[in-house]
Amino acid sequence: MNTSNKISNVQLKIKSKTENLSEVRSFAEKIANQLGFSEDSISKIILAIDEACTNIIKHAYKYDPDGDIIISFSFNGNKLSISILDYGNHFDPDKIPEPDIKEYYKQKKSGGLGMFLMKKLMDEVVYSTTSGSYNQVTLIKYLS
Repeated sequence: MNTSNKISNVQLKIKSKTENLSEVRSFAEKIANQLGFSEDSISKIILAIDEACTNIIKHAYKYDPDGDIIISFSFNGNKLSISILDYGNHFDPDKIPEPDIKEYYKQKKSGGLGMFLMKKLMDEVVYSTTSGSYNQVTLIKYLS
């Protein structure tokens, strides 16, 4: 049975609390599994979504537990688009430098690799901000 036709657009809305991330991971795993993604791709999708939501909780909402995070999944052909929207503080992703991974590990740093990881794990990552309104990151993964 081809279940991918059943998932054209589904949405999950959570509050900006780290304890809600397990629900996001489970929801993403279920969707990606139903669409026929490999275990490796599912792991990458889950980690990228987790990183994006964690960044929103930490940076956009500054750990305010009342912020909304809206995660929309749409599947068209072989393309899974995951749109993650928040109404928190804005930022310019172009101002975040690409990390020097060797230096990062040499200095035993932790954290700060969310955007780098999302770009490595997904096929495409697109940021957009509507001033005074919302931030949106779209994570795209192609089903091979």
